[in-house]
Amino acid sequence: MTSPVRLALLGCGTVGSDVVRLLHEQSADLAARIGAPLEIAGIAVRRVGRDRGDLPVDPALFTTDPLGLIKRDDVDIVVEVVGGIEPARSWLVEALRAGKSVVTANKALLAEDGATLHDAAAEGGADLYYEASVAGAIPLLRPLRESLHGDRINRVTGIVNGTTNFILSAMDATGAGFAEALEEATELGYAEADPTADVEGFDAAAKAAILASLAFHTRVTAADVHREGITEVTAADVASAKAMGCTIKLLCIAARNTDPAGRESVSVRVHPAMIPLTHPLAGVGDAFNAVFVEAEAAGQLMFYGRGAGGAPTASAVLGDVVAVARNRLAGVHAASESAYADLAVRPMGEALTRYHISLDVADRPGVLEAVAGVFARQEVSIATVRQSPAGGGPAGRGSDAELVIVTHVAPDAALAATVRELRGLEIVRSVTSVLRVEGGA
Repeated sequence: MTSPVRLALLGCGTVGSDVVRLLHEQSADLAARIGAPLEIAGIAVRRVGRDRGDLPVDPALFTTDPLGLIKRDDVDIVVEVVGGIEPARSWLVEALRAGKSVVTANKALLAEDGATLHDAAAEGGADLYYEASVAGAIPLLRPLRESLHGDRINRVTGIVNGTTNFILSAMDATGAGFAEALEEATELGYAEADPTADVEGFDAAAKAAILASLAFHTRVTAADVHREGITEVTAADVASAKAMGCTIKLLCIAARNTDPAGRESVSVRVHPAMIPLTHPLAGVGDAFNAVFVEAEAAGQLMFYGRGAGGAPTASAVLGDVVAVARNRLAGVHAASESAYADLAVRPMGEALTRYHISLDVADRPGVLEAVAGVFARQEVSIATVRQSPAGGGPAGRGSDAELVIVTHVAPDAALAATVRELRGLEIVRSVTSVLRVEGGA
């Protein structure tokens, strides 16, 4: 055994505490895998005197000076589980430029300004690993940037937020509305007191940016990702999906596109969508995550498991720590970034998708013709139409009917324009639901 590899741990909340516990419980195995023991040089926290129960760590290791800890000569690796943009960015840039490898779970920072971290890692000759930033313990990012490096990835479709998946799964199983399912998720600890980042899609969008960057060798930021949350998904939407043999999931979709002239680009989006029950992602329930990768040579690959929580995330963190510690002992470091392709990111309007549209219309002759005319003007082809009575309409306006229309694939801009024109028709009482449909023919 050589001299210990010493870690500076930034943050000791849920994930940080589990990192400490796993380091303690698996110390012998980790040392054998690395070829040197791992030691904690210090732990940066907001409050040194906070009660941390039976955490197996010397209280003298705690400090409120993270930058001072990072700059110490006896620190080899910096592990960051604090989150947020600043001051985390400044801390990690300082470490990387000084040649100290970084392991982080900070998806928000990587999605907003991963370029700065990668540039700092290249400048300092240090490793930057971040497996824990997407899908918790699921080994996903390393396969994308290493195992599949010799292949061409065309599409990545994933369920990468456990809170929203639990909510949508509960709505599907019980017929509950969004508010009821969110309340259950909060009571069970799957949703934060402020669930905005999850239910509005911000968390998934950050992860989508990271996945797209790795899959397509292109710098993609959270600002490049089209984002929609699940707050508008209703029990009626879920029932309609069931009637079609589908279920609704919040998906992150990153796709490689080639135009007629042969120019390549990527599209990256996060939104709720109907998927057929036959799709591999349809059966992913509860708070689990799964990512479906489509590559030219490898074909279709599925990565599945728990995507959040202290222990799963800590497992991913320690996997990265082992990798960078081995590199350090061998005197090497991994390539900082592969962004050679530098593909353009297409706007959402150019993304190809399908729509499921529910209309409350006047039940009289000529309605179908008028509605079909709107689709024709926007050059959107209709795949199926289902009509059913919707009960009595407002006084003096006659009875209503419900039209449910599913389109063929078309640019999202054309589909959105179709919906806008439908809302303006006199015979359309209301557009009651609009959802995208993915994964079907």
